[in-house]
Amino acid sequence: MTRKWNPNMAPYIFMEKNGIHIVDLHKTAVKLDEACNALEKLTSAGKKVLFVATKKQAKEVVAKHASELNMPYITERWPGGMLTNFVTIRKAVKKMNSIDKMKKDGTFETLSKKERLQVDRQRANLEKNLGSIADMVRLPSAVFVVDILREHIAVTEAKKLGIPVFGIVDTNSDPRKVDFVIPGNDDASKSIDMILSVVAESIKEGQSQRKADKEKSKEEGEKVSADTDADFDAE
Repeated sequence: MTRKWNPNMAPYIFMEKNGIHIVDLHKTAVKLDEACNALEKLTSAGKKVLFVATKKQAKEVVAKHASELNMPYITERWPGGMLTNFVTIRKAVKKMNSIDKMKKDGTFETLSKKERLQVDRQRANLEKNLGSIADMVRLPSAVFVVDILREHIAVTEAKKLGIPVFGIVDTNSDPRKVDFVIPGNDDASKSIDMILSVVAESIKEGQSQRKADKEKSKEEGEKVSADTDADFDAE
């Protein structure tokens, strides 16, 4: 709504109609290209991107795309200090893994019924909040946010650590707070899905390039090794 607008979004607004601001899609396309090029470059170097979206309209969409890309994501509550206190977050993930180990080696069965219930509840809570980042052993190289106003803590933590922030930015937000602005409607799941589909394709391109480069290096290494063996045989 126009009454909720942030003046810094003026360059990305096409017009006002019935009390609603309409985003200039030409600007969206240009900015989306810039973001996608940067993300492709990052992922071609094997970097990880953390996706953040805790609002109802974005949760499932982000989880779907991030899972397909094998990227970490937060769609429940943002754990305070997720980035700035990453060591503590990793300890919580290790706790979750230790519970899994207890269940596998039989230790879990030696606990009382009450203790097992408490452990199960703890495990379920950890899984809900941290399950999607269980494999993230180091800080991400970038953060992609849907609704930078709602996820302001995530944006602040990333900026504090110098981690570049990509974001779908609606007209009620300050675009100066992110490094790569994608002007768009962050309240409609269809809009979010459309933008993320394009972003996902770019990340897949980067991942494919990474895979191709690794295979090429492996083949070159095998060729050098074969040539070296041939030289020894000749001697």
